[in-house]
Amino acid sequence: MATLDWSQCPAVESVPGKVSGAWVLKGTRMPVSAIFENLEAGANIDDIMNWFDGLDRAQVKAVIDFAVRSLDKEPAHAP
Repeated sequence: MATLDWSQCPAVESVPGKVSGAWVLKGTRMPVSAIFENLEAGANIDDIMNWFDGLDRAQVKAVIDFAVRSLDKEPAHAP
């Protein structure tokens, strides 16, 4: 499976030295991966908002929407 180009998602940032340069929600230390790990474990957006202080619901939704939209793209095939 192809890796998403998170640099194209305006709700996230990767800052060297901040959470080891992982993609995080802008202005937070919340790794993007933690959102998907919690969703995979059965959480919903309300759970995530309750468990992690300082999150912006719009950012969380933007990350999820970005991942969903990326699934709609045609896969790149090797020649």
